[in-house]
Amino acid sequence: QEHLAESGGGSVQAGGSLVLSCEASGVTYFASCIGWFRQPPGKEREGVAAILPDSNITFYAASVNGRFTISQDNAKNTVYLQMNSLKPEDTAMYFCAAKRYGCATLHGAPVPDVFTYWGQGTQVTVSS
Repeated sequence: QEHLAESGGGSVQAGGSLVLSCEASGVTYFASCIGWFRQPPGKEREGVAAILPDSNITFYAASVNGRFTISQDNAKNTVYLQMNSLKPEDTAMYFCAAKRYGCATLHGAPVPDVFTYWGQGTQVTVSS
């Protein structure tokens, strides 16, 4: 039974930092792609970043490249999203998701529709 659980969301002032965590269970972690996605209020879900745990290769959407860092702790089957220089435009519900056998990306951003397993989301609010 595949399960992903996000944590670490909250409220932060623009320019600040926040770290999100995604704990994966029931997933073949090292044969999977783990991605972060976000959905601002009233907008569609978009890919943020992704990582291949077996090779540690990472992918980033252009909107967050240079500000966000995706990483992992293999022993804990946990993926992190370090978010720096946060902007009000980053305000969204953030989701962790996984798919088997490699990442699917478009111009660096993971594609939501092909990710199979999803967490419940954690809210990130950035105030100006």
